[in-house]
Amino acid sequence: MIKRMRPVQMIILSFLSIIFIGSILLVLPLSHSQDVSLSYIDALFTAVSAVCVTGLVVVDTSVTFNVFGKIVIAILIQIGGLGVACMGVSLALFFRRRIGIYQRQLIKESWNVNSYQGLVALVRVVLRITLVIEGVGALLSLLVFVQDYSFIDAIGISIFHAIAAFNNAGFDIIGSSSLIQYQNNIYLNIITAIMIILGGIGFMVMLDVYQKKNFHHLSLQSKAVITTTTVLILGGMMLLKCSENISWIGAFFQSVTARTAGFATYNLGEFSNAGLMIMMILMFIGASSGSTGGGLKTNTIFVIMCEIKSTILHTHCVAFKREISEFMIQHAFVLLGISLGVVLLCTYFVSLFDPTFTMSQVLFESVSAFSTTGLSTGITSLLSNGSKIVLMITMFTGRVGAWSILTIGGRKELSEVHYSQEDIMIG
Repeated sequence: MIKRMRPVQMIILSFLSIIFIGSILLVLPLSHSQDVSLSYIDALFTAVSAVCVTGLVVVDTSVTFNVFGKIVIAILIQIGGLGVACMGVSLALFFRRRIGIYQRQLIKESWNVNSYQGLVALVRVVLRITLVIEGVGALLSLLVFVQDYSFIDAIGISIFHAIAAFNNAGFDIIGSSSLIQYQNNIYLNIITAIMIILGGIGFMVMLDVYQKKNFHHLSLQSKAVITTTTVLILGGMMLLKCSENISWIGAFFQSVTARTAGFATYNLGEFSNAGLMIMMILMFIGASSGSTGGGLKTNTIFVIMCEIKSTILHTHCVAFKREISEFMIQHAFVLLGISLGVVLLCTYFVSLFDPTFTMSQVLFESVSAFSTTGLSTGITSLLSNGSKIVLMITMFTGRVGAWSILTIGGRKELSEVHYSQEDIMIG
């Protein structure tokens, strides 16, 4: 029965199963701090936010959950960041089980890889990369946290922080203030930003850079990701510095974390509309394909901008001396349309259920949920159950991919029937 399911159907079902299991574990008293109770919808929201590597929270993670509950959340973040298919194959490799063609199809669909060749080796490399980056990140973060917490607590906080940062999930177990108390700690800001960037550019790009070590020899995918990521980080930093009364390191960190990571070193509820708009643009674009982050993706916006440029100049859609196919261009614009539609629908329903919040607050929350960022102006915990359900659906759509959900029933073959053409006015 299961093997008759298409890979995309299996991936969606797997994510839903992990979310359900996680919500059951989190709602149990053994996950809570003493004298703390948690409703099922809040436990479900936390599980969805963790598996979808978002970071939006309706309860204070540090106060609500005990050590077991925090470990459950960390595991859910790790599964959500690497993907259920990758974790399943990893377990099979650990127990020395044979990896069949169906498992390879799941990995191929999950990571959007073009070939079946070397998929098992790729999983092994991805696991090593993850362990190394998270391990080094935890050790480096420990140097900061050990100054404010006991050694044992600092170890737990450092590991959780590294997992959340690399997987671009904005969870923290320090307190509801996120990283505001460390806004002037340049060392922790830089370490966290590096982990976020590495998780956000994707495993394929990291491998490509490691193997070729020269920008000119990289694939078009890697060049597009690196170029777009650099422009967005630097451009976002400059615009945020102009819009808000924050430090340069604060502007840099918020520009990085808006790319679906979700940590905050400033209270975003105090940001101006101009600053929130910049953050929303960065969140909406998000990370890169094949990464631990969400959003429209840097690859998509790169293709769209190249097509806009080519249309204006009346040339072919070319980047780095490579022509981009018409199919990729169409795919990019379809994803843009679908993504905007999801955000607008989410904004409408949240505004309907909670009309007391401003449009900028609701829109910010909707973009954050769709892009699986986790940043908030502070209204998440105040939302009604109806709005929480809407945000959960939006987070799930953003993590799995709106395109995957729309094509869950299968894609029809392109019809060979053609009709006569007729132009309509545009613009």
